[in-house]
Amino acid sequence: MKVIAAFLLAKLAGNENPTKDDLKKIFDSVGAEVDEKKIDLLFSLVKDHDVTELIAAGREKMAALSSGGPAVAMVAGPGGDAPSAAEPAAESKKVEEEKEESDDGGGMMSLFD
Repeated sequence: MKVIAAFLLAKLAGNENPTKDDLKKIFDSVGAEVDEKKIDLLFSLVKDHDVTELIAAGREKMAALSSGGPAVAMVAGPGGDAPSAAEPAAESKKVEEEKEESDDGGGMMSLFD
């Protein structure tokens, strides 16, 4: 991820065709370790592609993934009543609220109480 981030940072800075040396300068400027193999791999994968097209293709693939959290199985019980998808969410909110209300300061007042 560091290599991709450095590559995109160079592109955002106006460098249309970043080189290995450009990425090395970015890594050196922040004291990060340079991994030559990963830099070579990135350049071999993006050499004939437009970065904006690669990002667009990646967004399409990410859109296909579920972003609603863990999947909830909707199985009907013996009475034919399927559990509501909102029930697990309501339980987790209740647990979070209980945690917020607990006094973890050992009896001392918090700055935000």
